[in-house]
Amino acid sequence: MERSNFTDEHDMFRDAFRTFLEREMVPNREKWTEAEIVDRSVFAKAGESGFLAMPVPEQYGGAGVKDFRYSQVIVEELCRADLYPHGLGMTLHNDVCLPYFLDYCNDEQKERWLPGIASGELITAVAMTEPGIGSDLASMTTSAIRDGDTYVLNGSKTFITNGINADLVIVACKTDPSQKHKGMSIVIVERGMEGFERGRNLDKVGMHAQDTAELFFTDVRVPVANRLGEEGQGFTLLVKNLPQERLSIAVAAVAHARAMLTWTIDYARERTAFGQPIGTFQNSRFKLAEMETEVQIAETFVDRCVDLLNEGKLTAEEAAMAKWWTTELQKRVADTGMQLHGGYGYMNEYPIARAWTDARITSIYGGTTEIMKEIIGRSMGF
Repeated sequence: MERSNFTDEHDMFRDAFRTFLEREMVPNREKWTEAEIVDRSVFAKAGESGFLAMPVPEQYGGAGVKDFRYSQVIVEELCRADLYPHGLGMTLHNDVCLPYFLDYCNDEQKERWLPGIASGELITAVAMTEPGIGSDLASMTTSAIRDGDTYVLNGSKTFITNGINADLVIVACKTDPSQKHKGMSIVIVERGMEGFERGRNLDKVGMHAQDTAELFFTDVRVPVANRLGEEGQGFTLLVKNLPQERLSIAVAAVAHARAMLTWTIDYARERTAFGQPIGTFQNSRFKLAEMETEVQIAETFVDRCVDLLNEGKLTAEEAAMAKWWTTELQKRVADTGMQLHGGYGYMNEYPIARAWTDARITSIYGGTTEIMKEIIGRSMGF
């Protein structure tokens, strides 16, 4: 089924980004995987080529283009090239962190931070999860107590994507520890602030090219000028950004499923057993048919969600539906694709093996499948 939501401009952008990937990223894939971190230089190169933070206004060095379809193109091409986007941190920078700076920064903060975010000089991360909590953000213990024109920040965060590379960290904290949701605020912690330390680059099952770190804050003096929004608004700001974050994960999930299916179809045509291509066996055909059907259904729904986001109409419930269903599909396609590859599917030299491990986390981060179903169920009146 031909997808109709992309224009000629998107197709030209896709060709340009595909060329960029082949030149700057694909040759470094194995090196980054072994090092378990992406070179910072790739962010600067992406920024120079116009592939970072496109919605940033031109006055701050961006393109001023607020069309999530461009982010969708970037994600799809990263998946096609076996560079799973949420394993590189680029989509987190573009789709998850950027809205905080665009929507909640005052003019002075925009002058300070947006040019570097657009150029790739300033890499971003968002720090919500703590060692003792997952989705229950209101129970966080990281505190920022005001002292004059600074906050004294204490606590720790974990599972932070871009945690090693980040220059600007969006930190959710309690400015009033006696309150739950109403006591939360957001401050920006900058590289080099005294008392801000990074722990180890965490050893993960998959997404090995992504730096995922623990962050520690010990009496870090964060200027009040680094607070986003008003004191006590933190939870509200976080919730407003969650639909786009979850849609970004859904876009990546279905694009990854499409890439894995393509690799599996190619393998099923080439690999023979008992004198015939394995794709010609009825069981293989049925499995491939099931995956093709489900991936097309997912693409159609996600494309519609992207349109709704562009129109400012995407709801938290729709984003939750997209997130949980596509990430569960992604895991099914990864598992079936590996099975159809046989023993070779278990070898890391084949992209399906890497994809299988990369896919497992997606139904956990950004809100687990169970949390997504809870959001949807509550919206139905239960």
